Amino acid sequence: MQSRRHFLIRCSVAGLALASGARPAWAVARRTRAGGPHPTPRPGITAANVLSKEQLADSPKLIPLFDLVREIPEVVDGIRCNCGCAEAPGFYSLLSCYEGDAMARACPICQGQGRMVSRLHKEGKTLDEIRTAVDARYG
Repeated sequence: MQSRRHFLIRCSVAGLALASGARPAWAVARRTRAGGPHPTPRPGITAANVLSKEQLADSPKLIPLFDLVREIPEVVDGIRCNCGCAEAPGFYSLLSCYEGDAMARACPICQGQGRMVSRLHKEGKTLDEIRTAVDARYG
């Protein structure tokens, strides 16, 4: 149990830190984990490894999303995933989340980014514009 005096001092210090632009530790950790640069799309990348309709038989609601990603692998491969999986071995880009073990099967961030990238691409946005929008929403 702390005294009222100690509590007020700690609150004042925290308020000054926030006012000076310092970020809470949890915000810094999230930004470090997810806030790296977007990857460069790999030349000749295809959607050959994106899970197929048959592989998603147990998750039929995800089939349309995986189909959308399959249409634009060269764009999705240029987007950093912001759920933290980008640091896992074997992951290169958001496209990796739709391949192999398919993190996107269970992760709402991977799914949301996939939908957003597809929608923005259909609207005619460039890769740089899509990256900016992804960063604003998820970064």
